[in-house]
Amino acid sequence: MTTIISVSNLAKTYASGFQALKGVSLDIREGEILALLGPNGAGKTTLINTICGLVTPSSGTVTVAGHDHLRDYRAARELIGLVPQELSTDMFETVWATVSFSRGLHGKKANPAFIETVLRQLSLWDKKDSKIMTLSGGMKRRVLIAKALAHEPRILFLDEPTAGVDVELRRGMWQVVRQMRDNGVTVILTTHYIEEAEEMADRIGVITNGEIIVVEEKAELMRKLGKKQLMLRLGAALAAIPDALGTYKLELDADGRALTYSYDTRADRTGITTLLNAVRDAGLQVTDIETRQSSLEDIFVDLVRQSQ
Repeated sequence: MTTIISVSNLAKTYASGFQALKGVSLDIREGEILALLGPNGAGKTTLINTICGLVTPSSGTVTVAGHDHLRDYRAARELIGLVPQELSTDMFETVWATVSFSRGLHGKKANPAFIETVLRQLSLWDKKDSKIMTLSGGMKRRVLIAKALAHEPRILFLDEPTAGVDVELRRGMWQVVRQMRDNGVTVILTTHYIEEAEEMADRIGVITNGEIIVVEEKAELMRKLGKKQLMLRLGAALAAIPDALGTYKLELDADGRALTYSYDTRADRTGITTLLNAVRDAGLQVTDIETRQSSLEDIFVDLVRQSQ
């Protein structure tokens, strides 16, 4: 795939001395959905705002479709739509007026047909004459997306797009984002909802302490870093794991009635057969066996913990 945004050794230190970005390098592919995950204060918003030209980096470079985001700001910014976390828009304007105004801000000629298409895609057409202040939180967030799309950008940044949105509306937003990708728009989103990234993203990037620690295809990330767990439910509670099973790094649950064994599915030998034999030899009765695949949330938590 073609790289549409290239970030190289990007650093940002604020006047307070806080270093928000530490030599971040990242290539974003045209037509993908890239999810940036990270704990609060990790640098997600600073990275997005720097790429969009809202924050001046201390060092490093950003190019957007070949345009340097500082030297050729206008051309770079023209390609980008940004949906910020905050619901910041004129509450007394109508939906139609505020979205049309955003198009004009970028020097685009009026195009009512295109604005109508955007509003229909976002299920806002029946609200086009409503004032922003009368809309629900989910609808207001959709208006922000409509404003960001009004000038027909090739790239869309969504900073916590479903924050404060209920589950039903969140799933509707996911469908909208997929539709944008299908229409050729590159989408970069930050989110606290791990299931959102797992559901939508083509690639996952994890940022913590101002550094990108991994960027990987979602499926490959799950394959590389995911683990499976085997849970053995016991007929009688244990006070402690028998010494004979100490080499298997088992976990005993709180009530003593289940043992959990984690293993790497890519390994030549999982050790399951040997474990089951050892459990039998230890005189334990197994009443049930369950398997569980680690989720993206498990992987994310492990990655962040290891980077601390």
